[in-house]
Amino acid sequence: MRRPVIGICTAIERAKWSVWDQPAALLPLGYIGAVQRAGGLVAMLPPDAELVEDPDQALALLDGLILAGGADIDPACYGQPAHPETVGTVPERDAFEIALARAAIERDLPLLGICRGMQLINVARGGTLLQHLPERLGHHEHRRVPGSFDGAEHDVVLTAGSLAATAARELVHSTRSHHHQGVDRLGEGLVVSGISALDELPEAIEWAGGLSDRQFVLGVQWHPEADTTSSVVGALVDAAAAARISE
Repeated sequence: MRRPVIGICTAIERAKWSVWDQPAALLPLGYIGAVQRAGGLVAMLPPDAELVEDPDQALALLDGLILAGGADIDPACYGQPAHPETVGTVPERDAFEIALARAAIERDLPLLGICRGMQLINVARGGTLLQHLPERLGHHEHRRVPGSFDGAEHDVVLTAGSLAATAARELVHSTRSHHHQGVDRLGEGLVVSGISALDELPEAIEWAGGLSDRQFVLGVQWHPEADTTSSVVGALVDAAAAARISE
């Protein structure tokens, strides 16, 4: 039986390898490994201007979509000026992923947003972001060591019966985080289904109608791909496989 095809959006970054130093479409292997371990086939999706206008060209080829972590989202996407700590934005990536997220929800394609990806789902639904959490929360516990998940664990309390709790297979979930922004005003059609035990910051959002209305729309602020014991990516792959079989 064909493996479910999971598209994962890539970052655009300057990269060095061998004798080369060029812009590259990048995706950490953790995402790829998590999907492959769950039985999925990965398709990397770099920003594509034509797909901003017609995202179904790509989505028709996929059984599920993951919006990966990465650079801060351009605040212009949610009608705000940039905070001094909002840096390294890539507007072409933002436009591409917002178009994909909106179209994936519209066509009921299983969708998982991870870290930036959760924020992107919120922005795609008309929500806004807190641009620098330490300014609002008074601590740096959500990004303790820049560039590392070392010591990044903290608990997230998930809502009983939610998609987030079903995907994580527990109500108190130990997570690995690396972010300095977060959800502020919630986007249309979404509900918070997980909060940080540190400070009650929203750390999981999902479609308000639940599985009866949409097969799988989930955003998590943590990085399940960095935890080989996590079942969250596997839940997306399982939803994608089930959706394909039911067609």
